[in-house]
Amino acid sequence: MTIKRLFDIPHYALEKFPKTDMFVTKYQGEWKKTSTLEFINQGNKISRGLLKLGIKPGDKIALITTNSRTEWAVMDFGLSQIGVVSVPVYPSISAEDYEFIFNNAEIQYCFVSDKELLTKVMKVKHNIPSLQGIFTFDTISGAANWREILDLGEDDSTQIEVEDLSNAINSEDLATIIYTSGTTGRPKGVMLTHHNIVSNVLGSIPRIPKRKSLDYKDSRALSFLPICHIFERMLFYLYQYNGFSIYFAESIDKMGENIKEVKPHYMTVVPRLVEKVYDKIYNTGSSAGGLKSKIFFWALNLISKKKTISKPSGLQEIIADKLVFSKWREGMGGEIVTLVSGSAALSTRLNMMFQNAGIPILEGYGLTETSPVIAVNSFEKMKVGTVGLPLDNLQVKIQEDGEITVKGPSIFKGYFKAEEMTKEAFTEDGFFKTGDIGHVDAEGFLQITDRKKEMFKTSGGKYIAPQTIENQAKASKFIEQIMVVGDGEKMPCALVQPDFEFAKNWAMRNNLNIGSTPAEIAKSPELKERIEKEIEGINEHLGNWEKIKRIELTPEVWAIETGLLTPTLKLKRKAVKEKFMDLYNKMYEHHD
Repeated sequence: MTIKRLFDIPHYALEKFPKTDMFVTKYQGEWKKTSTLEFINQGNKISRGLLKLGIKPGDKIALITTNSRTEWAVMDFGLSQIGVVSVPVYPSISAEDYEFIFNNAEIQYCFVSDKELLTKVMKVKHNIPSLQGIFTFDTISGAANWREILDLGEDDSTQIEVEDLSNAINSEDLATIIYTSGTTGRPKGVMLTHHNIVSNVLGSIPRIPKRKSLDYKDSRALSFLPICHIFERMLFYLYQYNGFSIYFAESIDKMGENIKEVKPHYMTVVPRLVEKVYDKIYNTGSSAGGLKSKIFFWALNLISKKKTISKPSGLQEIIADKLVFSKWREGMGGEIVTLVSGSAALSTRLNMMFQNAGIPILEGYGLTETSPVIAVNSFEKMKVGTVGLPLDNLQVKIQEDGEITVKGPSIFKGYFKAEEMTKEAFTEDGFFKTGDIGHVDAEGFLQITDRKKEMFKTSGGKYIAPQTIENQAKASKFIEQIMVVGDGEKMPCALVQPDFEFAKNWAMRNNLNIGSTPAEIAKSPELKERIEKEIEGINEHLGNWEKIKRIELTPEVWAIETGLLTPTLKLKRKAVKEKFMDLYNKMYEHHD
């Protein structure tokens, strides 16, 4: 069968790879499997139930879940096959943003996973005239449960109506509106059609390696990134297409346990997670003490020197692999085929290190507006430090100012109710402007250098690309987050959020008293001096105009909840600067 619409994918999966565990979610400590057939039957019940409620093609329904789960997948399928537009929303955004999104999209019904989200939506419900009802996945007293829709659709005599609607859906019809959190301003509704996402799934399939022909039918993917994010969602369809089982992780905190239980073959990751995994490995290795630590550092040193990716060769590498790196792989479940990394730049050093430890990472690049993948590395053609070759069905063109622009079937339809903004997003000849700066090298690999709008000029007229400097700095154990500033100022400086846990351990080892709360630790002159040393090391590799001249340590953790990071853990630069304005002024000695 040919796949043209999102809901064709489960039918294809049923025909090709019927499984007992198409989706697996943990409830009350137990993994519960849903088979391919059961999944499709449940999706059909949702479709029939919604039609009974009077829902029509083109209506908008919001889906919000704290952690990805099977119910979300069932809803997504049930909505898409009757032409209802799904609006997946980040759980972590503010109630005001919910209100804006719901009103902008004219949401009629909303499905939330749990009590906390229900409370958040209830707070603003009275300001959303279009909202007719809220259903929950968890059983919550006094709240309508999503099973009511399943029960409404129990009678399958109206299935013919579902099939008629499905047959009438065109691949160019709108499938979903995804509101991008954006590092600036109000969320924008990105309109993606069935064709946009399907063409991206089909274009990405050749890049993701399959296991050997017989056992790849038993392949497992562990999904933990928010499924409302197009990166995780596109791979969620790709896994289904390939017949992989999808296990939904309980939460980021439980990742370690879930990896051991599921032993996944595939996982999508963001660089922050890879950094955290590495930090954990490093802390375990360095605190083992005695001979164990010596062996750990010897192996690390050996692998750090490698300039290319290769299997262990020579006695030393084989010993290091057996004693140290096999443990890394075990910690990742022992069966990883590959991690797919996106959403921000991954440090080349870490990428090389994981690859040579036998944990392959395929780094890619894209945006919500491009459904999302523009380019991604593959096992056949890989270049660490780049985001890979552009997909075969896309055309990438670098504009004169270095901006990456792209054209092809996965480029979105436009921003919802924002024609002007849509027009501004494209060049005269129809290429989408990514807002990223980069270049294509001689072999065709795409390399990203920075966000166009994040680059700034010092008062001396020199351009600074902050992200590149920040990624280098975050390789330091002492630095959890950093933001390089200096727009219109005479020199670049940086606001730094220390890794408070690491700083405490460092202080203990060195018999220093730097306090125990983030506020106390940030005031420590010893810690500041130590971090300045780290920055000096980074400055050695920077041009004179780029060198960071001063830093200040922030007295709190930068988090999604405090509005300093987006849901995909990118810096909200404006918010960080405003929050720590006093420290900013101190670096530049501005006085009111």
